[in-house]
Amino acid sequence: MFLFAAVAVFAVFFTNVALGAFGGGSFLSDVGEMVVLFAASILFVAAILKREADQKNKNGG
Repeated sequence: MFLFAAVAVFAVFFTNVALGAFGGGSFLSDVGEMVVLFAASILFVAAILKREADQKNKNGG
């Protein structure tokens, strides 16, 4: 679940950057871009840590 959320938030960031690069005008400010990228990073780390914890519990510690 966290991984899908990270991908969705990163897609918002990527869309904003792509629109800005092609002259369409971005919809987020610089601070907004930073917050969205930070949120994607945090969600990705949470997904990885959860997956590692699940694997550790599955293998018996």
